[in-house]
Order: sequence, then C-alpha cells, then structure tokens
Amino acid sequence: MFSSKPRCQIVPLPDREVAFAVDGVERLRWNASKSAPRPFFYPLLGPSGLPLTRMGHPGASNHDHHRSVWFAHHRVLGIDFWSDQTTARIEQRKWHAYIDGDQEALMAVELAWYDGHDPQPLILQDLVVSLAPASNDEIFLEIQTSLRSTSESLELGVTNFGLLAVRVAKKISAVFGNGVLTGSSGRQGEQDLFGQPLEWVDYSGEVKDDCIEGITYFDHPSNSTFPSKWHVRDDGWMGASICRDKPVLLRQEVPVTWRYLLHAHSGKVDHRRAKSIADMFAQRAPLEIMNDPRPHYEATVRRVD
Repeated sequence: MFSSKPRCQIVPLPDREVAFAVDGVERLRWNASKSAPRPFFYPLLGPSGLPLTRMGHPGASNHDHHRSVWFAHHRVLGIDFWSDQTTARIEQRKWHAYIDGDQEALMAVELAWYDGHDPQPLILQDLVVSLAPASNDEIFLEIQTSLRSTSESLELGVTNFGLLAVRVAKKISAVFGNGVLTGSSGRQGEQDLFGQPLEWVDYSGEVKDDCIEGITYFDHPSNSTFPSKWHVRDDGWMGASICRDKPVLLRQEVPVTWRYLLHAHSGKVDHRRAKSIADMFAQRAPLEIMNDPRPHYEATVRRVD
C-alpha cells in the first residue's frame, strides 16, 4: 500500500480514512466517517508495531465515546459534545491538504460542530496534524487546532472534559494492565496528578513481554491555560482540560488555537528526555494553512517563522 519514498506519507482511503506511514509502514490512521459521532485517530502504533491506544473504556459499555485520540467538549453553549448520548456531532467538512515529505507528513482538514438540530454548525475547527519519525522507530504526532464561532461569540463552559483526549491501550493502563501514569512534576498516579498544572503527562507500560512503550502528551506554552490542569485516570485516560477553571469564549473573527504533541516512545518515560522534547516543542514554529485561490488546487501548510 505504501512506498518508502518520501519517508513520511499520507494515503487517503475510502470512507474518509487517512493513513499516515513512515518508511512504508502505517503508524497512524485518521477516521472521519459519518458513521461516528466525531472523528478520531486509531490506531496509533508504537515502535513495536502494537497499538498504544484503544477504542472504548475497558469494562464500561457506556464509554464508547472514548475513541483512542479525539476532540470533544462537554459544554458548548451547554450542549454535550462529549458523550454519545445527544444529537451533537462533529463532522469533517473538507480536507485542505495532504503533504508527504522526508521530515514529516502533514494533514489539514476542516471540522464542523453541529448541535443535531440546526443545519448550520456552531463551531468551525481547522485541524493541522504532523507525523514525524524519531529515533528507535518512535514517532511524534503534533496537533494544532483552531476553533472559531460561526456566530459573533460562543462560550465553552467550565468542565474537565475537553478538548483533546487520549485513551491508552488496556495493557498500559494502571488499572487494567501494568502501566504507570507520570507527570512532569515527577509524581505518579491519578491521586497526585488529577487537576494539577503540568507541562506534560505520560502513560507507559508493558505492551508485550519485556517490551515497555508509552505516550507522552505535551502541552504547549502558547496555549492560554498552560500549564494545563489535567484530567487523568488510572484506568487509562488523559486529557488537558482547557476549561477546568473558567470558560473559553470563541469569537467569529479571531480563532482560538491550541497546540499539543504526542510522543509514542519506547521504554519508560525519561524525564530528562521529556524535558528536552518539551523545550524543542516550545520553540517549534506553529503551522499555517495557505489556501490556493485557484479552483481545484490543494492548499499547502507551512511553518510560520
């Protein structure tokens, strides 16, 4: 399916799926089918080739809204865009760009948030994603997303739930496997990390015998809540809460942007390395979608110096 050149590739697939490949091997897939209430990434494969995330909450049938790596929010004008229990939906309206390269592969798409009653969306979301290889078959998944209201303004209400969520694989969760939840503070476990301001959070565990892998989830200093307070669980869930302490006001004219980085790594979390990656991410230029005015021409994505 994939060639080995350029090194990082994006391959559009049927039913609005997009595969991200490194060195000819798929490492990530974007799923934007209309059959799901909101788009998501699955699988996210670690260095061993095994999934580091999962679909759903182990043992909790009412948590099918946990879809690996996904966007959602619990209170959009009081509307629940988090669970699967309402008519609210997030849909991909169009793709802007798919870009292959030796250093990274880039995808840019536009999502729309619908309440399920009004045919016009409440929110438009531009999403830019970079997948880049690291040493030892590790990968970096950089996520930049901008939200703007379709009306003059719109409030994202106070909640722990939203905006970017990660449900890790069963075997690397603390409750259902032998995983360890660690924060940039050096503390471990839900009790010491829940609701705490942290630059990053990591989940690592044994994906198979004698093979430890994990995901480090980095907040970016440009985010308005940095360092974010985290909603984390020993059962295998982590998310940076953008509205834990106060609401966020979205406007029509000026979008609000958040940047995150997921590092799929081998071995246990290395604090010195995580600090180095956090510093690198902090200095990394943001991404910008550059639309081509000509009809039927793909947009491009560039780093803003």
